[in-house]
Amino acid sequence: MTQNKTAAALRALGAALILGTFGALPAHALTLKTQSITLPSSTRVFPGDGPGAKAANTYCLMCHSAGMVMNQPDLPKAAWLVEVNKMKNVFKAPIPDDQVPVIADYLESIKGKK
Repeated sequence: MTQNKTAAALRALGAALILGTFGALPAHALTLKTQSITLPSSTRVFPGDGPGAKAANTYCLMCHSAGMVMNQPDLPKAAWLVEVNKMKNVFKAPIPDDQVPVIADYLESIKGKK
């Protein structure tokens, strides 16, 4: 199937799903508008200069602020490993496999259950 035919088929499927779910919609029922938002910015980074801090600053700050992570509860290493794997596998964070334990070790060192 060509790209144009695929796009047309997806549009038709979407329309069928909408019509099947909601019945016929008046032409004015759906209006799309461009919106813009300003996300908060921060220059704060994770403390330290070792491999764990570097990995956390490289991969965690793509989606999270350092402050948000630092406000999480203190967790044991196993729990941090679960969290980092969730970011990688569920939320598709581009964390290399070899950096998952590095980040978990680092988070445990700064936010570990004492």
